[in-house]
Amino acid sequence: MKSNVLSRYRVMAYITAVWLLVFTVAIIMKYGFDTGDTMLISQIHGVLFIIYVVFAFDLGSKAKWPFGKLLWVLAAGCIPAASFFVEPKITRETRPLITDRDPETVEA
Repeated sequence: MKSNVLSRYRVMAYITAVWLLVFTVAIIMKYGFDTGDTMLISQIHGVLFIIYVVFAFDLGSKAKWPFGKLLWVLAAGCIPAASFFVEPKITRETRPLITDRDPETVEA
């Protein structure tokens, strides 16, 4: 597996998590305090989440995850702040599967 597969997943996990937190605050402001609008924020988060799902599926298929683990990773993108805890664990588990490392740096 190439390192850019993991990198794309990591970047989108953090971006999606931040936008989900922004979206959650916007919803609280809209319905709790009757201020603001969530349309633009929800659309941005929706597009980012779709990209996150594609990258998570790509990583999961290349890492040969079982379907349950893939669902767990996808669910982390739906729960505010969960990606901040799941992403480091997935990175630790997936990093040994990367095959495009420079042989000199692996031996050092």
